[in-house]
Amino acid sequence: MVKQKQFDNRVALLQIPVTESKSTNLKTASDYVQKAHDAGAKLIVLPEIWNSPYATSAFGDYAETLPNVGDKLNEVSSNEGGMSELDGDGWGESSRLLMTLAKKYNMYIVGGSIPETRNNKIFNTCLVINPAGEVVGKHRKVHLFDIDVPGGIRFKESDTLTAGDDITHFNVDGLGKIGIGICYDIRFPELAMLLTQHYDCKILIYPGAFNLTTGPAHWELLQRARAVDGQCYVLTASPARISQPNDDDETATKTKYPHYSAWGHSTVVSPWGEVIATCDENPAIVVTDLDMTKVEEMRTSIPTMKQKRNDLYRLVDG
Repeated sequence: MVKQKQFDNRVALLQIPVTESKSTNLKTASDYVQKAHDAGAKLIVLPEIWNSPYATSAFGDYAETLPNVGDKLNEVSSNEGGMSELDGDGWGESSRLLMTLAKKYNMYIVGGSIPETRNNKIFNTCLVINPAGEVVGKHRKVHLFDIDVPGGIRFKESDTLTAGDDITHFNVDGLGKIGIGICYDIRFPELAMLLTQHYDCKILIYPGAFNLTTGPAHWELLQRARAVDGQCYVLTASPARISQPNDDDETATKTKYPHYSAWGHSTVVSPWGEVIATCDENPAIVVTDLDMTKVEEMRTSIPTMKQKRNDLYRLVDG
């Protein structure tokens, strides 16, 4: 474990550039996690699909077997010199990296998302790792990004991915209960309402990769809406935007997968709906301290959760 003063309410959003090289992406993620640790963060968030290009044709090529809640890396003896190494029990290198870094830096890692292979299906999956290196949350994106905006963008995750079926939340001392969604999940207020009202989540985290059509129109709007609706903090982490290759440049490196331009602008929104920390589209680390008293202050001063008309409508889990 690396010793560094950490602040229990300090969070960091890692807006990393993603390439077609998985080894480069893992090295970039590791470097950004170290920088977030050096900044005193206790909880960090990676972006959606940070180990792979965001393309349906890439998900299968980059998919890995992932651990489940309760799993953690074990130290085993090596045959050479009595050195110890970590046994990942067949898990992919991306999840093993996250578990190793969480334990090394004594931090919570909300691992963005990784293409997961399981039972001949592929999921868009977020792992949450605690400071002991143990998986304490596993969210498979429940709403798949199938859209066709005339004159804008067409994308169909269901060509490759399968939707998850579970609601995901975990607890962090000093921050309380935290709910997880992935990108398109943020468009569904019912999920956020379940997390905040049934499970008392005080923070909602959405790794996401909005594009240049939906990003400028809805990215911040949806975050502020979920924050005000749930009277909670909302955190989002996007990949950094990468310039589209010039197909006419014969000297440029040719890419295997379709280019996807992420909107970027990883953001923290307060329970009042204010943007309290953000960045532009370039690689960045957004670091901020969350004043958790603001959640109770909002829920007490405007007590909408206690003013529901259950005789007219009702939120039902499952």
